[in-house]
Amino acid sequence: MRSVPLIFLASGATTAAHADDVKWKPIADLRLRYENVDQSGIADEANAITARLRAGLEATMGDFSVLGEFEGTQPLLEHYNSSTNGKTQYPLVADPRNAELNRLQVQYTGIDKTSVTAGRQLINIDDQRFVGSVGWRQNEQTFDAVRVESAALGPLAVDVTYAWADRTIFGEASAIQSIPGDNIFATVSADVDTVTIEGFAYMIDQDQFGRRQFSSKTFGVHAEGKYPLGADLALAFDASYARQSDWKNNPTSYDADYWLGDATLTFQKLSLTGAYEVLGADSGAPNTSFQTPLATGHKFQGWADKFLTTPANGVRDLNGTVGYALGKFDIVGPVKLAAVYHQFDSDIHSLDYGHEWDAQMTMKPRPDLTFITKYAHYTADKFATDTDKLWVEFDYSL
Repeated sequence: MRSVPLIFLASGATTAAHADDVKWKPIADLRLRYENVDQSGIADEANAITARLRAGLEATMGDFSVLGEFEGTQPLLEHYNSSTNGKTQYPLVADPRNAELNRLQVQYTGIDKTSVTAGRQLINIDDQRFVGSVGWRQNEQTFDAVRVESAALGPLAVDVTYAWADRTIFGEASAIQSIPGDNIFATVSADVDTVTIEGFAYMIDQDQFGRRQFSSKTFGVHAEGKYPLGADLALAFDASYARQSDWKNNPTSYDADYWLGDATLTFQKLSLTGAYEVLGADSGAPNTSFQTPLATGHKFQGWADKFLTTPANGVRDLNGTVGYALGKFDIVGPVKLAAVYHQFDSDIHSLDYGHEWDAQMTMKPRPDLTFITKYAHYTADKFATDTDKLWVEFDYSL
C-alpha cells in the first residue's frame, strides 16, 4: 500500500498525456519443466511436470513507467511434495500450484543517473548470494519495497532498498507466502582500474513465527575484476568477506563469518573455475551459522539444494567448474556444456558432509527459446541423504 501515491501520480500523468506518448511493452514468459528426484530414505521418487506462465504489461511515459505482471503455476503431473499439497510420500519439489500478482511497480527515472522503483518488484543484487528472485523455481520471489539505484555520486554507485514484505516462492497456500519485516539492503561500489570494490549491508527481518531465527544483520566487502592475459585468454576473480550477527527478534545471539574466493580462466570457448566458499558457524552459540534466507540459493553449493539452509556447524564448499561453448549447430543453435564438482565439509567439528557432481547442457535455437537439461548427484557422508535430480526444461519469453 505504501506505493499507492506513486501509482496514482503515474496513472494521472498517463491520463493527461496524449495516447501516442505512452509506450506499451507486453511481457510473456512460459516455462514447461519435468523434474525427477530420487532421494534415499523416501520410498517414492518425485516426478513433477509443471507449467509456469508470467504475463503482463509495462507502460512508459516520459520519466515514469508502470508494470503489472501475473504469475501462474499449474502441475500437469503432481507426483511430488510441493510443500503445500500434503504429498509427503514424495521428495520435495518446491513448485506449488499458484496464481498471484507477481509484480506491480512504478518506476521514476527523472533524476540524473537515478531510478526509483516502488511496489512489488524483483530484486536481484549482484550475484544474488544474499538477495535474489530465486528464478530457478517456477514461482519467483519478489518484494514489496522501495528501491533507489543511483550513479549520480561521481565514481560511486549506490543501491538502497527498504522492503516491508518478502513474497516467497511457496505460493498462496503457504503459511509463509508473505513474510513481513523491516528489511534494508544497501551496496556502495566503485571501479578502481579493472577492479570493482563494493561495500554491502543486508538487514534481514523475518518477522514471523518460525522464521525469526533468520533475522540478521550482515556487513561485508566484495571485490571482482577481469584481466586479459592474451588474445584469447583472460582471468577473472571474485572475493568476499562478511560478518553476520543476530538482529531484531532473532531469539539467539550469535556471530558468524562468510568467505568467498574464486577464479575463472577463460580460453576461447573453454572456461575453468575454482572456488572456495565458507558459511561459518559460531562455536560459542550452539546451532547458529551464517544464513542467507533471501538468496537465490540454487546457484550456490550444488544443484541438489542440500544447503539452502546452512547446517548448524556451518559449511565449507570447495568446488570446480568446467564450461565449454560449442557454438551454433543448425536448428539447435548455440550449445553450452558445464560440469561441476563440490566437496562439502563443516566449518567446525571437522565433519565430511558429502560431495556432489552436477552437469548441464543448454541450447538456444532462437533468442526467445531455451532448452535445458540438468542433472545433480549428491553423495552423503555426515549430512543429509543421497539424492539424484534430473530436469528437462523449455523456456519461451518475449
